[in-house]
Amino acid sequence: MPVTVLLVDDEPLVRAGLRAVLEAQPDIEVVGEAADGAAVIPLVRRLRPDVVAMDVRMPLLDGIEATRALLRSVDAPPKILVVTTFENDEYVYGALRAGADGFLLKRARPAEIVHAVRLVAEGESLLFPASVRRLAAEYADDDGNRAARDVLERARLTGREEEVLRLMARGLTNAEIAARLVVGTETVKSHVSAVLAKLGARDRTQAVIAAYESGFVAPG
Repeated sequence: MPVTVLLVDDEPLVRAGLRAVLEAQPDIEVVGEAADGAAVIPLVRRLRPDVVAMDVRMPLLDGIEATRALLRSVDAPPKILVVTTFENDEYVYGALRAGADGFLLKRARPAEIVHAVRLVAEGESLLFPASVRRLAAEYADDDGNRAARDVLERARLTGREEEVLRLMARGLTNAEIAARLVVGTETVKSHVSAVLAKLGARDRTQAVIAAYESGFVAPG
């Protein structure tokens, strides 16, 4: 089955460019488009895409609020890939904190766009881990830090789960973590699932954000 994608951007040329790049791949299908975040929820409910590629800045409802609304309102929501002009943008970090699974630069090369969609759809690695570290270092605030520390303390991760979380924060895939820890991939998947459950995280991106904001992993 192909990875299905909904494109959300107020610039028609951006949507057209993304559609052309993605639909050139045999394993990706663009199932719909929207010009603003306000249209996302009804389209997601009707089209059930695997991934929403969504501009972070839009006139009526921006990517941050659209992400929050989507995760709050839709059962089994799709993965959310924020599309942005600037990498080091507080809006991008806000979207990640709100629940987005990763971000993509509008100037990215076609191969990078395809890779980002596939990686987010699979959910087994962190997209652009170095950039996520930089964003956390610059934009993590005291309220976030306190809340994240409380989450980590309540989680009571085991020693092995802590190891897995640190390796997740470095962007390693499940297979790479398995090789590093000399265990099976299925064992790593079980540890990752346990970490997400204990942290109350939707996916590994949210778990890594919590790890950085709590100070468990240094973002620098």
